[in-house]
Amino acid sequence: MATLTAPPAALNQEEILRYSRHLIIPEVGMEGQRKLKAARVLAIGAGGLGAPVALYLAAAGVGTLGIVDFDVVDLTNLQRQVIHGTPDVGRPKLDSARETIAAINPNVNVVPYETKLSSENALDIFKDYDLVVDGTDNFPTRYLVNDACVLTGIPNVYASIFRFEGQAAVLALPDGPCYRCWYPEPPPPGLVPSCAEGGVLGVLPGIMGTIQAMEAIKLILGIGEPLKNRVLLFDALQMKFRQLKLRKNPECPVCGSHPTIHKLIDYQEFCGIRGAETAPAAESNGVRQVTPRELKQELDRGEDVFILDVREPHEFDICRIPGALLIPLGQLPARLNELDPQRNIVAHCKMGGRSAKAVAFLQQQGFTNVRNLAGGILAWSDQVDPSVPKY
Repeated sequence: MATLTAPPAALNQEEILRYSRHLIIPEVGMEGQRKLKAARVLAIGAGGLGAPVALYLAAAGVGTLGIVDFDVVDLTNLQRQVIHGTPDVGRPKLDSARETIAAINPNVNVVPYETKLSSENALDIFKDYDLVVDGTDNFPTRYLVNDACVLTGIPNVYASIFRFEGQAAVLALPDGPCYRCWYPEPPPPGLVPSCAEGGVLGVLPGIMGTIQAMEAIKLILGIGEPLKNRVLLFDALQMKFRQLKLRKNPECPVCGSHPTIHKLIDYQEFCGIRGAETAPAAESNGVRQVTPRELKQELDRGEDVFILDVREPHEFDICRIPGALLIPLGQLPARLNELDPQRNIVAHCKMGGRSAKAVAFLQQQGFTNVRNLAGGILAWSDQVDPSVPKY
């Protein structure tokens, strides 16, 4: 495997003591630790995956750690994003991450990028780093990170998580596949639920993030075999790892023999979600919407509104809008007889994605007066009834 080249970086006495358990490993030693100190690693995200990545790379002695994140710490983050604490809720994630890293290893130079990674800034940010660790949770940014890595010749240490399952691979090596070789086309918008919609066990990103950190360290040191030409799959419930072969696609539009992508593109449009973002609130992709405040006004006026909850039963147990009927989205086709096509129906889920699918389906079945609750029950809690728990 190719070894990342880095100028020698001397270790002082404090560092020799700090990294002593590394130094007595023959595969690391003084030379390897100097490589770690000279290395420049960019972490995309300071969330579930980015937290363990940043913590362990900092503890290992990576000299420069760039972090791209523009979010603030939310209470729901703390179940898995262990780089942040309860007092950090409401603070920028970069601030709390930088403080935690400094407490672990003050020798690490943290370079914060409080911005959303985009086609306009990615290449400029990436050019100063040896490798990128992708901790993103959405398809547009994954394709953006991949293409930027291929175009700049920087390895992409990738992982993703969902519920109890994780994936990891090292992509965009000179003779290895990239993310587009694996997924030539993104899934249809909304097909794959996010962690906010589907959930994730808090320990899982810790496992997958430390795997990413391990792969990054191997690349820096030039030891072992990276996760190249293979994908590592992890099932936490069964506690099983397995591997899939992944080969470089000679027809890949970005890393193939005759690439057709030579610059970064509009990744929102590529993933088919540009229209959903720019559509007016009243109607998105043909789905009529109603805001929580508008729905509350209709209910207060005594209008006959039937509220349909398309979440799962375990979500219904957490919180609900009074009077709503629960029919999970997957059961909707078999339970259409429970709905009156003549009634004024408002469908909702947690955030609005699943209920938009429900509204589209009902419209196809001839329902003419059906709307989607914009923002779901979380928006209802924010705008109408704060006593409704958020999750």
